Amino acid sequence: MRKTLLLLSITLLGLVSVNAQTLVSGRILDKVTSQPVPFVSVALYRQPDSVAIGGAITDSSGQFRIVEAKAGVYTLRTFFVGYKPVSMPLTVVRNQPLELGALLLEGDSRLLNEVRVAGQRTDVVMQADRQTYRAAQFQSAAGGTATDILRNLPGLSINAEGDVSLRGANGFLVLLNGKPVQANLGTLLNQMPANSIESIEVITTPNARYDPDGKAGIIAIVTKKGVDTGWSAQVNGLIGLPSTNAFGNAYNPVRYSPDVTLNYRSARWDVTLSSAYIRNDIAGRREGDVNTTIGNRLTRFPSIGERSFDRYTFTNRIAVAFVPNKNTTWTLGLYQSQRTEDRLADIAYTNSTTNLLTGQTYNQRAYFNSNLVRKGGRFYTANLDYAHTFANKATLSAGALYEYDLIDGFTSNRNVNRNNYRDTLQYSYSTTNRPIQNFRANVDGSLPFLGGKLEGGYQYRYQEDTGDYRYRQQDGNGSPLLVVPAFTGRTAISSRIHSWYTQYGAVAKKLEYTLGLRYEYAVREVLSLPANQTYVLTLNNLFPSFNMLYKPKGGLALRAGFSRRVQRNSNFALNPLPEREHSETLEQGDPNLLPEFVNLAELGVSKDVGRSTLLATVYYQGVQNTINRVNRVFADTILSRIFTNAGLTQRLGVELATDLKLTKSWKLYVGGTVYRFTQQGQLFQNEVIFDRAAWVYSVNANSTVQISPTLIWQANVNYLSRRITAQGEDSRFLIPNMSVKKSLMGSRLTIMAQWQNIGLGFLPTNEQRITTYGKDFYTTTNYIQEKDIFLINLSYSFRQLSKRAKLPGNDFGEKEF
Repeated sequence: MRKTLLLLSITLLGLVSVNAQTLVSGRILDKVTSQPVPFVSVALYRQPDSVAIGGAITDSSGQFRIVEAKAGVYTLRTFFVGYKPVSMPLTVVRNQPLELGALLLEGDSRLLNEVRVAGQRTDVVMQADRQTYRAAQFQSAAGGTATDILRNLPGLSINAEGDVSLRGANGFLVLLNGKPVQANLGTLLNQMPANSIESIEVITTPNARYDPDGKAGIIAIVTKKGVDTGWSAQVNGLIGLPSTNAFGNAYNPVRYSPDVTLNYRSARWDVTLSSAYIRNDIAGRREGDVNTTIGNRLTRFPSIGERSFDRYTFTNRIAVAFVPNKNTTWTLGLYQSQRTEDRLADIAYTNSTTNLLTGQTYNQRAYFNSNLVRKGGRFYTANLDYAHTFANKATLSAGALYEYDLIDGFTSNRNVNRNNYRDTLQYSYSTTNRPIQNFRANVDGSLPFLGGKLEGGYQYRYQEDTGDYRYRQQDGNGSPLLVVPAFTGRTAISSRIHSWYTQYGAVAKKLEYTLGLRYEYAVREVLSLPANQTYVLTLNNLFPSFNMLYKPKGGLALRAGFSRRVQRNSNFALNPLPEREHSETLEQGDPNLLPEFVNLAELGVSKDVGRSTLLATVYYQGVQNTINRVNRVFADTILSRIFTNAGLTQRLGVELATDLKLTKSWKLYVGGTVYRFTQQGQLFQNEVIFDRAAWVYSVNANSTVQISPTLIWQANVNYLSRRITAQGEDSRFLIPNMSVKKSLMGSRLTIMAQWQNIGLGFLPTNEQRITTYGKDFYTTTNYIQEKDIFLINLSYSFRQLSKRAKLPGNDFGEKEF
């Protein structure tokens, strides 16, 4: 029986390669780095008449296969912009597969300097497990951050708080140049200049090689590359014009952002240094209404006032690549970042209490709440990686990463008499001090097997987060500022993860696929002091994955994929110590939270129609142990916001995108998704049972007009419809933008004017209402942020940037910022 199963497995895995009978195959590598070069066109020409008889395009590992070539003498040629073409004679013998081994491409800086592309390339490329989007097509993001690029991608949306979601689900594994980065996606995107990004890949059904983290999939960011040797540099600068509407905030927002990248490259060395400073304030206001019911007492406290952000980010990266020979690469990365964010909420409250039995209103009070939350973070990361390719095309790679972070800050919350600001009704001051250590090590390998590639690897991860939290409160003038023991203490969180994976994949003329399985053993411990309670969670889980891409004739591509994922709990959500975030909210985590587990499945189709591309994907997301922040009454004017597992959520929908080249100079990109959302579960130990459903949709549109070879106009709009939650709903969210870019000095210098968050005095741009309710409370808050922001961006490139050095990022701490 075992022999039969083994034979059947080998037969299934080798089906594609046996059926395809690959005759000519090989792998394309960069001559200097020995790294694979994807998307290279490889063609076979018959001698002596030079008639093309077949061809292929290299996959992500640089491999190509040309099938069904008849016996004869040929010339093989490669074509890829930025590299010198390679030509080599070869002879094909009937029924004898020809393995050419590694072909090395040499960078052609002359070609890069002389070629000018006057047209526009496709925005999106469909692959077996992902879709790739070129950042250059979304020029309105230039001078800003990566957040501005993501707003344009189909199915992706960003709400007023900067939270990123894909097809309605948030939580991503982030890859920066192929390396996992555990930083919070919103934080990372706001720190990364859009000018430095080449493309963004949305991996919706990741394979077993990747960490299973991220219930929505993977966002892979690829920074700009080039092939020049010697020195190169790029300098960018952005400045914001004075605000047109700062809502009367205490301080006018300030916006500017210089960044510089230097690179030196030789035959063996590649050194890149990058530094960026981003000051990105935002003005805003908040309009809220809350009521609570305790017994026969109805307390209502509507509010209105400022809610603004001051943000300061300074980031430095160093990357060193050393290539001792064509088959070996060493890379070293160092990362340092400092980030400060002040959120100021100066809110006026009008408090009234009514007796529900008699209708009598009493205890009316108007007060002013000044609330400042300051978050500070210092992040340090070092990583070392090794990669080697053997003569038989097998590969071995290993890496290690160590990170140390220090997250600190405070919340100052003061309620004062609106008629006399010296009359302090209540004052609370809480501080946070959290050193974090994180270590990651992995080893991976692959080898040719049955015409495809067999991969496997092991990874170990350890993380330690020890936080000291102190909460002090003063009740009334002259009262002492005393420590509140129930809100003060230490929370120590540690986790260890061991994971192993294996995966097989093959590529034929029309079909490519991967089939993999990952196993994880994870232990999480939460120690809470002074309660001296320890919460331990041990998990054993399997994460299967499957991806297939089939390309029949006529520019048609069909894909199918499945992936099981996990969204691990943030340490903030596990902290059992309450925190008074502002006057009406007390936040608290739950050390017993379970991670979210998700099944992702999809079927997609892509069709090239002339110069345009059409894409459609039907998808399913099923999330177990869904985590929501839910509210319950803590006191008459305070709601307790608690993290909890809130049942099962499911999304079944369709995603559509089209890349239309309407004329030679006019291009329109439209993408969107619509899905049916359902959520079933219970809250507060079956105190509340719910079963909710709604339709949700989002639309992203981008139009580009090339007025001249050096002048481009672009406009885009992003719209997200109303969404339901376990206790309420979030309103629609709208963001329109416009930009004009002028290129000078042979495209080395670009000047761009941007108009962001277009409001025109009547559009509900950049504002979102969040509403929740229960049997004893109701709360609704409209967050209104700045509209009609005008920016000027300058960018100058001294030479093309390097291809090899991959700038590192922070691995964990910024996720907790």
